[in-house]
Amino acid sequence: MNSKRTDLAVGFFVLAGFAALLFLALKAGNLAALTLNRHTYTVTAKFDNIGGLKARASVRGAGVVVGRVERIDFDNKAYQAVATLELNDRFHFPKDTSAKILTSGLLGEQYIGLDPGGDPDMLKAGDRIESTQSAVVLENLIGQFLFSKAADSSSPSGSAPAAQASAPAGALAPPSLALTPSSTSKPAATPAGKVSP
Repeated sequence: MNSKRTDLAVGFFVLAGFAALLFLALKAGNLAALTLNRHTYTVTAKFDNIGGLKARASVRGAGVVVGRVERIDFDNKAYQAVATLELNDRFHFPKDTSAKILTSGLLGEQYIGLDPGGDPDMLKAGDRIESTQSAVVLENLIGQFLFSKAADSSSPSGSAPAAQASAPAGALAPPSLALTPSSTSKPAATPAGKVSP
């Protein structure tokens, strides 16, 4: 009897472990956000740089998951990345909606955020989002920061003091020796009774 209970407990823990692994696998593959409702429509968006965005990444509006990235292609003519977004048909966005690639946290996963506009017409299947913002690449930011620091350090800010310090001593004009009237006056009179030489 006790052996049966032990076997049941072990089996329960094994099933719980498999369920936890399945949940982690769904989270890692961005599949947990998918719902049983398969009524969706697809739109496209072009980006100059998608960074680390991957297929099945979430698409969010106001922080709410409204779809996912179905696939990512490359446009050989425009040399841009083309992301196909699969949106749930329960969520509708104006045609002038903008899409930008954001990062969840400092080093989290990247996703596409949708900012709705004010157009009365809504996006339909096959439409393209015109206004897009590419991903912020950390390496580019670091390179721009280092380049700006190098440009500041090489600017001739201290050239004037250095030029003044390196000027020869003879370059400085000596003070003018003005002759006083006393130096140009006649010789002083000799005392009485003495003959001047």
